[in-house]
Amino acid sequence: MGRKELVKRYFIFFFGLILNSFGVAFVTNANLGTSPIASIPYSLSMIITSLSLGTWVIIFNVGLIIVQTAFQRKEADKFQLFLEVIIAFFFGYGIDLSMLCLRAFHPISYLAKLIFLVIGCCIIALGAYLEVIADVVMLPGDAFVRAVAKAVHKEYGQTRMISDISMSVIAGAICLIFLHKLSGVREGTILSALLVGNLVKIYSKLLRNLAEQLLPEKEQERLQESSASNGIPEYVITISREYGSGGRAIGKNIAKALNIPYYDTELIHMFAEKSGYTEEFVKNNEEQMSKFQYNLYSWYTPSITERDIPQVEQLFHIEKKVIHEIASKSSCVIVGRLANFILGDRDNTFHIFISSDQDSKIRRIMERDGLSLEDAQKKSLKVDKERATHCRYFTHREWGKVDNYDITIKSSRYGIERTSSILTDMIRS
Repeated sequence: MGRKELVKRYFIFFFGLILNSFGVAFVTNANLGTSPIASIPYSLSMIITSLSLGTWVIIFNVGLIIVQTAFQRKEADKFQLFLEVIIAFFFGYGIDLSMLCLRAFHPISYLAKLIFLVIGCCIIALGAYLEVIADVVMLPGDAFVRAVAKAVHKEYGQTRMISDISMSVIAGAICLIFLHKLSGVREGTILSALLVGNLVKIYSKLLRNLAEQLLPEKEQERLQESSASNGIPEYVITISREYGSGGRAIGKNIAKALNIPYYDTELIHMFAEKSGYTEEFVKNNEEQMSKFQYNLYSWYTPSITERDIPQVEQLFHIEKKVIHEIASKSSCVIVGRLANFILGDRDNTFHIFISSDQDSKIRRIMERDGLSLEDAQKKSLKVDKERATHCRYFTHREWGKVDNYDITIKSSRYGIERTSSILTDMIRS
């Protein structure tokens, strides 16, 4: 990275930090509680008023840096720690300056307080977005969580959730013991936890051009993935399917009729080999995401760096690379794995969605998996929900929506063999 590029990144980072401190001041003035990471210093500032909120933020963050160092030990990066200390002081003084600027604004009505809180969350999210795309240094709070996550061998998102809950509980206990009421932790704490991460996602879409200008090497990588290489295949067929619709059998028939490679369960071994994860882990996580996981990652993932993303996201990035490699080598049929989205910018692709009526799906699941009627119904609903959630999280599109495919077809209307023939003829023509 050149000196000019580095200076630009640090400028953007510290501008984001200024916005962050200003946002904290807005949230604090709303008097509805503050974000989990700021709840302890905020509570302490109401008890020991001789020290400002900014000063308590400095003390608290320096304390996190000390604990982080204890977790990292010999692995601690001294330059990173030095920068974190600078950030702690800069952030703390920034909050005090922002509080001074807003001292004349004290919302009285509950609606006005809510407006102040939302404005503060919007400002914090914008600051967090700029800090993340700058990608030069982590905030003490984020670095602390990352160090703990690594030490206890847990994912960042899970550790962040536990950390935020713990800090909120400690802050609440401090307020109850010394103030006999909940002041630092209120409904604003919950709202900020829910709002900020999702607002960062919105900014990442609206300000995408800014990120591409800041990170031209990442944009170049994206263009290389989306553009066809010199060895453009004749065609790549992707098949998405409802569980029990026979999409896998149809894909095999199409590949056999066209005499081209077929990729489905074979991909599990390829993904495992490329990622270093076990085949069992890949199988259990590649197309499955519960509603709880979706909500958890939606709240926390946008505010962390790429190296701390959950394993399910790391796996998806590996899958993208493998699928691009496969599609660049020869014509083929690829079943599932969001291949229609991954290869969406390529020419010579044909994206198919296979559906079926419920009765046909249930009968096929019962016969194939040896399940009872009730169990087959539950499994059909569960798998399709997981696929829909997985698709929504990674593509921001609705799974099964006709706009995302070149053709959708009901296998129950024509049967597996006839559906395969219809699609093969269409691809040939």
